Amino acid sequence: MRGFLARRLIQSLALLFIVLTITFFLLRLAPGDPMSRYYNPDFSPETVRSIKESLGLDNPLAEQYFRWIASFARGDFGVSLRYQRPVRDLLAEAIPNTLRLTVAALALHLVLGIFLGVLSAAKRNSPFDRVNTIAALFVYSIPSFWLALMLILVFSLKLGILPSSHMQSLDTEGFSALSLALDRARHLALPAFVLGVASAASTARYMRGSMLDALREDYIRTARAKGLPESRVFLKHAFKNAALPVVTIVGLSLPFLFGGAVVVETIFSWPGMGRLAVDAIYARDYPTVLAINFVVAAIVILGNLLTDVAYGLLDPRIVFAGGKKG
Repeated sequence: MRGFLARRLIQSLALLFIVLTITFFLLRLAPGDPMSRYYNPDFSPETVRSIKESLGLDNPLAEQYFRWIASFARGDFGVSLRYQRPVRDLLAEAIPNTLRLTVAALALHLVLGIFLGVLSAAKRNSPFDRVNTIAALFVYSIPSFWLALMLILVFSLKLGILPSSHMQSLDTEGFSALSLALDRARHLALPAFVLGVASAASTARYMRGSMLDALREDYIRTARAKGLPESRVFLKHAFKNAALPVVTIVGLSLPFLFGGAVVVETIFSWPGMGRLAVDAIYARDYPTVLAINFVVAAIVILGNLLTDVAYGLLDPRIVFAGGKKG
């Protein structure tokens, strides 16, 4: 196990380095100039040149790259070109908000997806199973931005029961802790639903297929032959083994959640990393974009590493590299 973790950790660090290097050069090759905001009559060419030198943008590309790598190794993400603030401070404000949204979406994804998948397998070929299958395919195919706009139209504009934007109301100064928590929960409802429902539809399909495969195994027939109640056979024996592939799905859903957060946070004006990334990309704010990409890549790679370890611990049949069982 230790050897496996060491190898995977080294591979993860190498992958993270490759992702950041590719992102750095892609940003430099993209059209646009972070100095474009200073190209106006109010700034003299000497002033623009001085600003460019202070930001290090006049150095050769290779020198900029190695300086950036060195600063990242020290934990220094630089200063935002758009906000003129340390990128570390911007991330400290945005990361908790994004994690709040993605954790809520992941919880909805797991609870709704597993419940519907198990129930659909239990009622195989029933009207509920057919409706659930069609609905899952339909929801999975809907673009998240369209679903977000439709939910805003219905629940915010028509019914007026849920807010359409921001993380909390503007007039929360006199709110108690409970009132503030409820207010934030109301603001969280729509974006978390949009972000988690598509993943839940996919998980429901995987869970249904995995349950049906497990119910065909010999140990299920043996358990039924022993006279065990069907509910115990279904939940304790079939579900326990059918849930293992879901562990992998959870790890693979992390990139989808963080990628979808960019769209969802922008539509709902959620002050997280996704919205910050969009603003930074439009402003050609290289330090902020690179730092956000680093954080997201690190979380995704760590999530996949934990998924591999969890899968080996949950299934004793999994053998790690080196021939030792998990």
